[in-house]
Amino acid sequence: MLTHHRRPICLSLFSTDLPICSTIEAAATLYQKDRQRFHLLFYQLDLPQPVDRSLENGRLLWLEISPYRAIMTMQGKDRLAYRHYWEQGIYGISRYWFNGSGDRDGQSFRLRNYTRSLQLEGSPLPTHLRVEYELWSQNVRLGHYVLHLEIYH
Repeated sequence: MLTHHRRPICLSLFSTDLPICSTIEAAATLYQKDRQRFHLLFYQLDLPQPVDRSLENGRLLWLEISPYRAIMTMQGKDRLAYRHYWEQGIYGISRYWFNGSGDRDGQSFRLRNYTRSLQLEGSPLPTHLRVEYELWSQNVRLGHYVLHLEIYH
């Protein structure tokens, strides 16, 4: 049985060694797939455009989370999209691609990420997710990052 809950969230991404920091606060829908697997969907809106839930005015972010792995996908119209796959102790793939028309249409590239730590807390519904990872291009380390998600109940 699939259950869902509407919850406020705060998603932060920052680098421990580069000047990168981003925070999104939004209302999200948390879908419980089974006892330990969840999907979280929300929109990051581009303001000051009219607020609606279309990809024309923002980006759809979709997280698939469990205690063992996390996958984050971002899609938006005429934008760079991405998908990150994290699993503790392994090298995952971070894939980026361009959507829309123009000379960048259809182009994509992949980077590797090494997941140092993946922690999911909360029961029966998750309240915190923290992923620490390194991003790599071949043999060049592109930084150490922390993704932190808070789900307010």
